[in-house]
Amino acid sequence: MQVLPGGIAVEKQGQYLTPFQRKLLHKSLQADLRPEYRRRIEIMLLADTGQSQTQICEALGCSPEMARYWIVMAQTGNAHHWSDRPMGRPKTVNEQYLNHLKELASHSPREYGYPFQRWTAQWLGKHLAKELGIKLSNCHINRLLKQMGLSTRPKLTTDEAVTNQLSTGNSSLTIDDLTSTSVPESTQFWLFNSIR
Repeated sequence: MQVLPGGIAVEKQGQYLTPFQRKLLHKSLQADLRPEYRRRIEIMLLADTGQSQTQICEALGCSPEMARYWIVMAQTGNAHHWSDRPMGRPKTVNEQYLNHLKELASHSPREYGYPFQRWTAQWLGKHLAKELGIKLSNCHINRLLKQMGLSTRPKLTTDEAVTNQLSTGNSSLTIDDLTSTSVPESTQFWLFNSIR
């Protein structure tokens, strides 16, 4: 019988793990691990001794779902994959990615061999996934561009902005103060009958 850190006793001969897997897990426990990784290993070692899911949850203070998952991993001979599932959301965007995104957005796609004149988030994502192996959603790419003060939309000149406002109906209307001089002197109004 061997005692794990935390006072958990483990049998030498187990139910699910091979001697190699058991040795590998014990060796991994001696390393400085995050508590979540340590708990994975302890679940598999306890399951190997024949402890039930309930007993493991009580001993380690883990959720039944977590215990069940790692018990099945031990049962199916996949105990050596304890570190393959990273903890939490992976951080895929690094400085290299951001710098390359900024460089791409600042230049024409034609400089990179594309037939179109302006980048879209979709094409930026495809290009960066091909070069750096990091895939992001279009929304995330647009969010990163906005944080850097960049956009895939071209900057409008003053004339283009006025034309754009008029064509979309976003023109502004200015009303000046009406004075008595702007009212016609004639008090005669045109009458018309809209009913025929």
